[in-house]
Amino acid sequence: MNELNITLEQVNPAMLWGPQNEHFETIKKRFPKLKIVARGDEIKVLGDNQELGVFTEYFNAIIEHTEKYNHINNQDIENILGTITQGTVPQANGTTDLTATLKGGEAIVFGPHGIVVKARTANQRRMVDSILKNDILFAIGPAGTGKTYTAVALAVRALRNKEVKRIILTRPAVEAGENLGFLPGDLKEKVDPYLRPLYDALDDMIPAEKLKLYLETRIIEVAPLAFMRGRTLDNCFVILDEAQNATDMQLKMFLTRMGPTAKFIVTGDVTQIDLPKKQQSGLSTALKLLEHIDGIEIIHLSGEDVVRHKLVRRILAAYGDI
Repeated sequence: MNELNITLEQVNPAMLWGPQNEHFETIKKRFPKLKIVARGDEIKVLGDNQELGVFTEYFNAIIEHTEKYNHINNQDIENILGTITQGTVPQANGTTDLTATLKGGEAIVFGPHGIVVKARTANQRRMVDSILKNDILFAIGPAGTGKTYTAVALAVRALRNKEVKRIILTRPAVEAGENLGFLPGDLKEKVDPYLRPLYDALDDMIPAEKLKLYLETRIIEVAPLAFMRGRTLDNCFVILDEAQNATDMQLKMFLTRMGPTAKFIVTGDVTQIDLPKKQQSGLSTALKLLEHIDGIEIIHLSGEDVVRHKLVRRILAAYGDI
């Protein structure tokens, strides 16, 4: 008798096994020739090599489904295991490919508590399509157009699909009319208020325990733009948010951190520059210099893309932003 040992690294065992271990019992019934023992995040499977090979194939499909959708129920388990006698592994939720390219209005990522993150406007869908073809994407538009939220969703999707090993989210630490220098705490506590919108997006897309682990192990890093200096950012998905508050030299520094296998998204709103009046926004310069370079796409979102409260669009119109 041979032994297979599996460690659950990216999946919550409680979610995987279901209430009262319902999913675990379903799996055991489909593999009566195997002895399956699960303790915490460790699984031991005993049986002959052929049975273990079949189990591994289907169990990997179950894990992939759980990682991708942040959810699995007993019907999903039944669907995946239902074709054992047919010799083919079914795909998650009836799709033809678990890692298929997401287009149109399909979900970008599935978050906890049933949250489904989709591209909700034409320009958000352009962002989804563009990052598949380009390594640098600029998403420019007013507040509420979902540019940052969509960018974070694309980064989380890339991490879940194992296209990258890390996510790096950064912003210039520029005060928007408020002085945070007198806030108590260490540097991280002073800087975190600038980065809060990025944490909020992550909260919608990654379960709290897993997000805490990712942040502690630096699989996901949220840091001020100044912390990018001198680094090479490779095998990662990097988002520079509020790029209108980066100077020419800062934005040049950021873009030249790019390693061979990285993806960069730069988001910003050229109508909300918080730099001192005499300071040139690096985003405006970059848009002029880089618009014709292959591998870089610039997408301009507008008031038509506003996905917040309906009054936000009217407010933007009143201020002349649309």
